[in-house]
Amino acid sequence: MSTIAEIDVETELEDPAEKKPWPQVLAKLIRKQPLGAAGAIIVIIMILMAVFADFVTIYDPELNAFEVMLTPPGDLFFLGSDQFGRDVLTRIIYGARTALFVGFSAAFMGAFAGLVLGVASAYFGGLFDLLFQRVMDVFLAFPLIIMALAIVSIFGPGLENVIIAITIPFIPECARVVRSNALALREIPYVDAARALGFGHARIILRHMVPNVMGPFLIMISAFVGNAILLEASLSYLGLGVQEPTPAWGLMLQGGAEEYAESAPWMAIWPGIAISLAVFGFNLFGDALRDVLDPKLRSQ
Repeated sequence: MSTIAEIDVETELEDPAEKKPWPQVLAKLIRKQPLGAAGAIIVIIMILMAVFADFVTIYDPELNAFEVMLTPPGDLFFLGSDQFGRDVLTRIIYGARTALFVGFSAAFMGAFAGLVLGVASAYFGGLFDLLFQRVMDVFLAFPLIIMALAIVSIFGPGLENVIIAITIPFIPECARVVRSNALALREIPYVDAARALGFGHARIILRHMVPNVMGPFLIMISAFVGNAILLEASLSYLGLGVQEPTPAWGLMLQGGAEEYAESAPWMAIWPGIAISLAVFGFNLFGDALRDVLDPKLRSQ
């Protein structure tokens, strides 16, 4: 039979407040989520490229130099030059800035709007929930690219309009996922207690319900960023997104994939690889984030 002193020693040894050094925690996460770690590395490299683009490049991404146009990869241009004599590597690095700006802007705005609307729909229920979900069904009936094409066709091309066109299709997707998680929170005792204390609907939604659906919200953001990068590249490739001379991977792919596919294939190969790696990295990171934040998967 254990004495009080032994119990105290055991309790002290198993104190959950004692934290391991961060290198050990990081190494454990890498061992448990190797693909997620690979995705995080890709995302970090992409962010560093975007932030320090001015310091890691020696060429102007928008300056034309027709005397060196279509120069193959070599000593002068590591990844070659395009039809205007611009360095492909420089434009890929600056294109990461455009892709991340569009991706994070559209993902955060779309996910946040979907978060608030989804929680409100679950909280109020009744006729409001019924009508709101039918409106969401109409939006979800259209594929993302079709919806984005329709919206950007109305507003016109340009960076700001592309962000709006990508944001709107994200709202019903996030709202539907968040609503399904928020429905279980509506009848929890602390929400009833907040109502009994006379708190307003806005305070109950934003302070008591929204924080409890942050797990799915963060997972949706990580997935949305990759989708937004792909949508921006698609719209730019079709001529409805970011316009010249702004460095953008979709524009680079458009210029190299059509007229110069045989004479200068590097113009299309490198932007295509950049788009694929970016989307792949965010998807891997999002999957790992889901495994970490989902208690059902974490307990397995």
